[in-house]
Amino acid sequence: MLRKKRRLLKSQKGFTLIELLAVIVILGIIAAIAIPAIGNVIKNSRFNAIKSDAIQVISAAKLYAADNDVKSGDTIQQTDLSKYLDDKDSTLKTYSVTLTTDSDGKIDYEVNGSGTDGGVTITFKNATLNEINSAKRTSDNVTIGQ
Repeated sequence: MLRKKRRLLKSQKGFTLIELLAVIVILGIIAAIAIPAIGNVIKNSRFNAIKSDAIQVISAAKLYAADNDVKSGDTIQQTDLSKYLDDKDSTLKTYSVTLTTDSDGKIDYEVNGSGTDGGVTITFKNATLNEINSAKRTSDNVTIGQ
């Protein structure tokens, strides 16, 4: 009986302390690489959320201009867009849209204002739809437009 128990104890398999420490070190290295990458993805998504809100403001301004007698040179204020835009969750807190005429005679909608989301801030200075769409995040504070 005693021999059977000794054989049973010798045949048990397990991990040594060194093996467990090696696994913990490998997991630590993977975490050290992954955490900054995940943070960058989150900041890029916040940047894109602010840009998306600005694009929605331009779309709302186009609807407002179609419903009202708005001409080139006029400025549409944030309060004017309240029934065209649900902005309770918007990252843009203050904004206005100015209508200008480009060299081809087309009306451009230019956003002025700023938006903040989780440490990422975008300032819009006469930013057109094309400038907003093509903007890239180069830092946590970006200015789009002239």
